[in-house]
Amino acid sequence: MPEPRGLLVDDQSRCVHWNSRVDVICFKFKCCQQYYACHSCHDALETHQIQRYKIAPGSSEHVVLCGVCRKTMTFEQYHHTLKCDNNLQCPFCSASFNPNCNLHYSIYFDI
Repeated sequence: MPEPRGLLVDDQSRCVHWNSRVDVICFKFKCCQQYYACHSCHDALETHQIQRYKIAPGSSEHVVLCGVCRKTMTFEQYHHTLKCDNNLQCPFCSASFNPNCNLHYSIYFDI
């Protein structure tokens, strides 16, 4: 089971930068193959530049980690619930995710 990395403040992957009730996801970085709580945590702990994943429809690459249940998922699994009912949540444990993460997708993903 992958461990979230970052400047973490709790056991559900909230970090010093993002720590609301719904800030419980980590994105995987292509450059280091690590799940980080956010891009600022990545930049604080790594010396290399961020490389983004190219997300293609039907991709089977697991690039999202739920900080609550620690299960990994594809981008489509992660994003599916937002498309269906405008409520972003873990498909495994139903933990609510921050729907505003989509404002930062371009940092993590080439969509």
